[in-house]
Amino acid sequence: MRHEFQKSEPRVQVEILGRAACADNAPLSLPLYSTPVEAGFPSPSEDDVETRLNLHAHLVKHAPSTFFLRVHGFAMSNSGIHDGDLLVVDRAAPAEHNRIVIVALDGELTVKRLARKKDKVLLMPENPDFPEIDITQREHSHIWGVVTYVIHML
Repeated sequence: MRHEFQKSEPRVQVEILGRAACADNAPLSLPLYSTPVEAGFPSPSEDDVETRLNLHAHLVKHAPSTFFLRVHGFAMSNSGIHDGDLLVVDRAAPAEHNRIVIVALDGELTVKRLARKKDKVLLMPENPDFPEIDITQREHSHIWGVVTYVIHML
């Protein structure tokens, strides 16, 4: 079903950065230390590296259908998605109720939480300053992918 919404509704913009590296592009692996870091009281650290962590293998489940996007805006800030964050988006993951999705609306991409309430399909912001978007009867909308990870700088 194709949906459309009014251009005046605010949305978070995303910038397409590119497709995830395929198996023939050797992804970078970094050291993963066996001792977890304490968020409470400090503990002695170990110098031993348990293994090497391949971030591509950890963050990307379906490489041919995974893309990275950069967020512009603040509509999803209460879900931990902030302006400038990098999103890992999987187009093969199911777009189910309560998942955070990327939706193409009138040719532009937006990131929102997908909500199914009774007979409605809604795109819910995670910031009370932004309105929900009802796409139930609107044309020209397409769920483009599911956000699987958020990477942001502290």
